[in-house]
Amino acid sequence: MAEAYIVSAVRTPVGRRKGGLSHVHPADLAGYALETAVKRAGVDAGDIEDVILGCVDQLGAQSTNIARTAWLSAGLPEHVPGTTVDRQCGSSQQALHFAAQGVMSGTQDLVVAGGVEVMSLVPISSPAVVGEQQGFGTPYNSPGWTARYGTQEVSQFRGAELIAERWGITREAMEEFALTSHRRALDAQRAGAFDQEIVPFGSLDADEGPRADTSLEKMAGLKTLTEGGRITAAVSSQISDGAAALVVASEAAVSRHGLSPLARIHTMTVTGADPVLMLTAPIPATRQALKRAGLSADGIDQYEINEAFAPVVLAWLRELGIDPARANPLGGAIALGHPLGATGARLMTTLVHNLRRMGGRYGLQTMCEGGGMANATIVEAL
Repeated sequence: MAEAYIVSAVRTPVGRRKGGLSHVHPADLAGYALETAVKRAGVDAGDIEDVILGCVDQLGAQSTNIARTAWLSAGLPEHVPGTTVDRQCGSSQQALHFAAQGVMSGTQDLVVAGGVEVMSLVPISSPAVVGEQQGFGTPYNSPGWTARYGTQEVSQFRGAELIAERWGITREAMEEFALTSHRRALDAQRAGAFDQEIVPFGSLDADEGPRADTSLEKMAGLKTLTEGGRITAAVSSQISDGAAALVVASEAAVSRHGLSPLARIHTMTVTGADPVLMLTAPIPATRQALKRAGLSADGIDQYEINEAFAPVVLAWLRELGIDPARANPLGGAIALGHPLGATGARLMTTLVHNLRRMGGRYGLQTMCEGGGMANATIVEAL
């Protein structure tokens, strides 16, 4: 089978809600990441064959195929097309899969994958809220859905609570995990671990999410999101703004353009699980990816799993027996933020650069997704 290589990977800083990126049009933010990724790769933008971006809440400024508008907003060639993907939180990880699959199929040689979300401008679940307000129904009230799953609440927040309950994960354990995420992110910032991957946007040159002033005592004082629950804002991913982009090349393109690959796409998988529990699919997706790759859990040097909520990662660690030190060593979305459509590409960008920085070989990325799904991607650093 033909190979697919990541030849550049960049991301903007992740901005806090109403922070340094909240005023930026999503097309301009994504366009900046796309343009920078192509320049970093060392290829002519006119040679790119497609642009695939992830974006979850495709409403207003993020509607009408933002992959296309972002590319054009950056002043890049009109003959290059674009398409926008929604696999919920895994949208830009799926964009990377589609780009790699296009290259591995032999039908394309250079594809850009990435994602964007400006949650300060387009709040989470905006399309569903607007649709319900306009009388267009909700995603979970069709006769077929209710016949299968009933009328119970379906949300990521309930899913997180159900996971904490099923795996017996205490609030205290989740808060300790969250504090570790912030400390790792702050240590990574001080060590310059993100310097190769972040491209400053305006005056913002670092992630705004990590909190040096947080503590277990402060976390313990927060109210739970639901009465009688265990989940608080402290153990949840931050509402954020950001964009990321990667250029994927075939072996022929690497040779023809004299490119220097950062990593090889080794294994890709996607799977589904219980859509009401919703956030457990990274467990079977990781197992499936490791089996397909012929690797053990210990054979992976670094894992990046999205910290949508602390119990998602804690249940995954417990089920798979993964060394916590290898998972999100630079912090995760609890500290760094989760700009929905951009996070998949952000995680891969961080994974590739840190593997190379630390001399690791194999990295695995996975993340839970609305509807009870998960992608898993294994890369080999070069």
